[in-house]
Amino acid sequence: MSAPSAPVMLVTGAARRVGAEIARTLHAAGATVAIHCRASRAEAEDLAASLNGLRPGSAAVFTADLLDVAALSPLVNAVVARFGRLDALVNNASSFFATRVGAVDTAIWDDLIGSNLRAPFFLAQAAAPHLAAGGGCIVNITDIHAERPLKGYPVYCAAKAGLLGLTRALAQELGPRVRVNAVAPGAIEWPQGTEDFPPAERAAIIGHSLLKRIGSPVDIAGTVKFLIFDAPYVTGQVINVDGGRTAHL
Repeated sequence: MSAPSAPVMLVTGAARRVGAEIARTLHAAGATVAIHCRASRAEAEDLAASLNGLRPGSAAVFTADLLDVAALSPLVNAVVARFGRLDALVNNASSFFATRVGAVDTAIWDDLIGSNLRAPFFLAQAAAPHLAAGGGCIVNITDIHAERPLKGYPVYCAAKAGLLGLTRALAQELGPRVRVNAVAPGAIEWPQGTEDFPPAERAAIIGHSLLKRIGSPVDIAGTVKFLIFDAPYVTGQVINVDGGRTAHL
């Protein structure tokens, strides 16, 4: 099909939470949004319907299991086949859970490394020719704990550290046609379905930040939008969006 005039952006894990806010924010900035999901199809379809209600034909849902490497190139190809182009890739999808040393098996390793590092690389590799054609970009969602590990989460932190390094490496490999940057959230939304962060610990985390409050998905989405639309001379960088938590030890 002929390429739409609006830039096309693929956001992984975009059905809920931070990913959905990223999709809404990019759409509000004029983008056509490819909403990726794995299991949250109903929520993804609801989001696409709301965006298409604002601008017909400006959003569509694409389903893929990011742990299946063989599914990653077809995901990118499906987006390009649907919209005719790809201008930005936002690697947002992520697994997050505690891992105790001594109890980590290959399934746990593959889940955390696969979603947080392997999938972003293979998606970037598949997307690179399309992004280069239009001078596009990649934004990876890392974590402040990529540089300052969180006790109890060694595999997750290692995966995000790898993604941080990959961001800088891909900026070298794909430049000058493709920019690659990252956003590293701090305390934005507490993980769903976990008791790992009881109220006292949450209060301590917020208290250690300079702004003394939890952040919002809007903060992450706005930074992603900035890197895509308003930072043409920025590449190979990581922006910490953490209320100043990493500004002091």
